[in-house]
Amino acid sequence: MLAEIRGLNEECGVFGIWGNSSPAHLSYYGLHALQHRGQEGAGIVVTDGEGLRAVKGEGLVSEVFNEDKLRKVNGKAAIAHVRYATAGGSGMENVQPLLFHSSTGSLAIAHNGNLVNANHLKQYLERQGSIFHSSSDTEVVAHLIKKSKLSPFRAKVKEALNLLKGAYSLLVMTKEEMLVARDPHGLRPLSLGKLGDGWVVASETCAFDLIGAEFVRSVEPGELLIINDKGVTSDRFVDMQGRAMCAMEYVYLARPDSDIDGINVHMARKRMGKQLARECAHIEGDVVTGVPDSSISAAIGFAEESGIAYELGLIKNRYVGRTFIQPTQELRERGVKMKLSPVVQVVKDKRVIMVDDSIVRGTTSRRIVRMLKEAGAAEVHVVISSPPMTDPCFYGIDTSTHEELIAASHNVEEIRQAIEADSLTFLSAEGMIESIARPFEDANRGLCLACFTGKYPTEIFPDTLLPHEKELLG
Repeated sequence: MLAEIRGLNEECGVFGIWGNSSPAHLSYYGLHALQHRGQEGAGIVVTDGEGLRAVKGEGLVSEVFNEDKLRKVNGKAAIAHVRYATAGGSGMENVQPLLFHSSTGSLAIAHNGNLVNANHLKQYLERQGSIFHSSSDTEVVAHLIKKSKLSPFRAKVKEALNLLKGAYSLLVMTKEEMLVARDPHGLRPLSLGKLGDGWVVASETCAFDLIGAEFVRSVEPGELLIINDKGVTSDRFVDMQGRAMCAMEYVYLARPDSDIDGINVHMARKRMGKQLARECAHIEGDVVTGVPDSSISAAIGFAEESGIAYELGLIKNRYVGRTFIQPTQELRERGVKMKLSPVVQVVKDKRVIMVDDSIVRGTTSRRIVRMLKEAGAAEVHVVISSPPMTDPCFYGIDTSTHEELIAASHNVEEIRQAIEADSLTFLSAEGMIESIARPFEDANRGLCLACFTGKYPTEIFPDTLLPHEKELLG
């Protein structure tokens, strides 16, 4: 995916395994499968039943780990994490899993998502004497767990989870067990798998495929799994509060070979492309091309439905560095050209229908349109397999202000002019919902559409702690 140059990034991915003699090595492979969910840092924490040991660093999975490092932290279980920073900044102190040692025992935490009330909880905890060592919202969870006076450990975790608001797929590990939780709305994906006599959890099922694990089921919203040497026990820390899986997981974020709540991502994107073709049947073109990689599935669907030939009009160079760290506009422009190249023979003198999954700021769309026209395209018609993103996400995608979103202040025609396309069409919200085809009867078939509608499934900025929160916190 072109997350680095397109301004749309997921926060992270989590992986956990219990009951295997090579948990560090399998975690390494699991993180490779989840690399698209975060490229800024990676970490693995392993337990051998006696204590917890960590290896982590900044950069890609292949840059952080090697055989010597993995051999030194082997045991019987592990949790692992790849990170893209949204809440909290960069730096080693924020690379997860976070590991904490105390006289009452050690614990490690890995988290995918974003806690919308983390700052309020952190301020309260600091007034009670807590000292924070990172700027990550995940550290708040550890302090809440340690503050709890309940017993056993799972009761402490359940009490802490009931204070959290927002999106979280969370792994908590001690030397004796691993606890797995998904927020009450199921905003972020999380699945349970089986590998031999052991158990595996991951943000996406593509991680199971890579290590040869068998998919068992999705972790339910509000569910708490306790995994230890005795097996898996299912508990609940709260009732499900209405499914609200992030629609952008299907549109853009997840790998196409992953299944989310029983829906294959590639097939969902292909259906979105077909529906998009039906909604803009008036557009005439000679060739359909997709912006690699996440738009290819939708482009194939569009071509099949429209009868217009699909071609590789844009080629992605997979062997260049990450361009999002480049500080100047000129370097970012050059980075796009390094990442993408037009196939002149495909687009020259053609009316090109360019399929993309979303428009965030519009700058990259404009660069690609210009690139195609410079390569000789007669016309470039941009079609987007999702609705306009009009509202920020507070649940783990790095669009946290309206100013970052061109659709928040411009209509479709204004966006078309800004990206210099000959036409611009977005998929309708209804078409997207029906194309994803989730098997639920909840509102929006269990999807969160907040970035398209501004209707959020949780409170966003609670100004004060509620009475029951004050009581739980003491």
